[in-house]
Amino acid sequence: MKSVMKKVVVGLSGGVDSSTTAAILQEQGYDVEGMTLWLMKGKGQCCSEGMIDAAQLCEQMGIPHHVVDSRVSFEKYIINYLVDGYREGITPLPCSNCNKAVKFRPMIDYAHQELGIDLIATGHYARVFHDESTDRWQLLRAFDRNKDQTYFLYDLSQDDLAHVIFPLGETQKTETRKLAAQFDLQTADKPESMDLCLVEANGSMQAFLDKYITGTDGQIMTKTGEVLGTHSGIHHYTIGQRKGLGIAYREPLYVIGLDAVMNRVIVGTKDDAYENECSVSRVNWVSMAPIATPIQAEVQIRYRSLPSPATIIPITDTTVKIIFDDPQLSITPGQAAVWYHGEVLLGGGIIDRPSAT
Repeated sequence: MKSVMKKVVVGLSGGVDSSTTAAILQEQGYDVEGMTLWLMKGKGQCCSEGMIDAAQLCEQMGIPHHVVDSRVSFEKYIINYLVDGYREGITPLPCSNCNKAVKFRPMIDYAHQELGIDLIATGHYARVFHDESTDRWQLLRAFDRNKDQTYFLYDLSQDDLAHVIFPLGETQKTETRKLAAQFDLQTADKPESMDLCLVEANGSMQAFLDKYITGTDGQIMTKTGEVLGTHSGIHHYTIGQRKGLGIAYREPLYVIGLDAVMNRVIVGTKDDAYENECSVSRVNWVSMAPIATPIQAEVQIRYRSLPSPATIIPITDTTVKIIFDDPQLSITPGQAAVWYHGEVLLGGGIIDRPSAT
């Protein structure tokens, strides 16, 4: 009896990671099809240039290439999400929202409903493991900790993880480049995308936001009310920002608050920027069920920060309070707090606000 190759749809951005993912799976015997999401017009690896590169890759590999028009959902879940957040004085994290609402679940649904394929793969550096003892899918850090992208994947559901594979999870980035060259992929020497796609397309985050938000002049002041200068819109600032404040002071100052109602940027010293705790909402429990009692974990409050020991205290199934063992610099509303036990991502959510101290 002839064996049937397992089918998989690979999300192709036009970059080296997704390209190598497709080549690896094809070499492993998978029946591979490519899918590229059309997110917006303009430059950037996930837009027009990326679609061209992805199409050329599929032609080189001799596999079908599906382009899915996702511009409406991208505008709703990413562009509007960002603009609304910055208007309200928070700094949204678009990548995790994009992975959940625009990429993984829509890709899984399209692959199943339109192509009859139940498995997708992406070029993310992460790993998935099914724990038989709990019958739960676990999300694990990548072997290459410098490239680990689990922080941006914390919001994936159990059903999402059941239908996705990450072939690069056990691969070092340098090895990925070598594999791409061995496969003779045209993306082998393609530069890394260093910025959010919207930044690449617009030149800067400020330029992007200025297209949607009309800035209003307001005051820059300390938390005690001392006015130090003026600003042209709070959407030009983020919690923790130190450079580009346009004010002079006897010591370095950080943005420690954004008051959207009064249109004020609040600044303080580095000591003022430290907080011990925060509240987190929209919590997604990944590798474990929601907790009923506090747990100890290592919490990461931004992509490039080191995880810090903390206590996770449940409020509801989707809200928690986090108390850090050591004060954290610039806990930023709108960003994600993601907690781990070693290499296992336990859960994560969106930071509401630093607790008052």
